[in-house]
Amino acid sequence: MSLLKEVKSLIRKDMVLEWRSKYALNGILLYVVSTVFVCYQAFKSVDPAMWNALFWIIMLFASVNAINKSFVQENQGRQLYYYSIASAKAVILAKIIYNMLIMLLLSAIAFFVYSVIFRNPVGDPMLYLAAVILGSIGFACVFTMVSGISAKAGNNSTLMAILSFPIIIPLLLVLIKLSKNAMDGLERSVSYDEMMVLAAINIITVAISLLLFPYLWRD
Repeated sequence: MSLLKEVKSLIRKDMVLEWRSKYALNGILLYVVSTVFVCYQAFKSVDPAMWNALFWIIMLFASVNAINKSFVQENQGRQLYYYSIASAKAVILAKIIYNMLIMLLLSAIAFFVYSVIFRNPVGDPMLYLAAVILGSIGFACVFTMVSGISAKAGNNSTLMAILSFPIIIPLLLVLIKLSKNAMDGLERSVSYDEMMVLAAINIITVAISLLLFPYLWRD
């Protein structure tokens, strides 16, 4: 079976499992909506800088909750079955793509709910949407890679936090700068460097995952 067919089959499997259970995705959506509502009750109104910071804090913790289960739900027997029918690259690539789809859906709902509950002060909505898309993809790539590593170390959540911290901080800094430019309504040409950096981080993370995960998968 070719790599593309293996990836498609594994993504379809994850979608079917998620559709059957639904509790994981519903729990994450409840977390996002309730967090936004609690923030509104606490602050009522916020300035643009705090609006931007709160949104990315909510997205960061929502992405951790959404992606942490990627390998946790796979028991040893199922992983052995995957080992016999698919390559390691197909497994990690399928997980990354599936988590990208989950994060894009989650970020779209979070941004909509956040904009409805709080007044939306974004000066350039299209640029901010681009930042949300790149950020969602970046969170999916980073946390999927780290989740795969921590799963091979006994699903240690502490290890996941330690490994993801030095990677996610530069990503967050660039995201906040890009989204701040969108909040201020600056010319889009000013933000091209940040967009290129985010795209480069995402590509490098996927490449590193494809290189390292096969060695972990053998164990």
